Amino acid sequence: MKLTSEQVKQTVNQLGAQVLPDEHPAMPQLNSMFGEHTFFVDEMGLKVLEPTPSQGAERETGEVVSLADWSDADLTRLMAHEPEPTGVIVVFEHIRH
Repeated sequence: MKLTSEQVKQTVNQLGAQVLPDEHPAMPQLNSMFGEHTFFVDEMGLKVLEPTPSQGAERETGEVVSLADWSDADLTRLMAHEPEPTGVIVVFEHIRH
């Protein structure tokens, strides 16, 4: 799921994760491995959001999915694994201007 800049802000606020900017040197490899997403890293590893089914609510939501875990204590190397839903849901508030 590729997020808007407002959705990225809301995700960072809710998760405490850092977003990988589109200019990051790893982005071409990540996009080829996992598809077009907005990628986040936290103390556990690499994450993306997948849209969750809307249950008639006005808010959009996305579930955090783990794609890779850190394989070293310095948090410099990631080891990819099968996508694992985390059960964590991010709620996107609509911003009214």
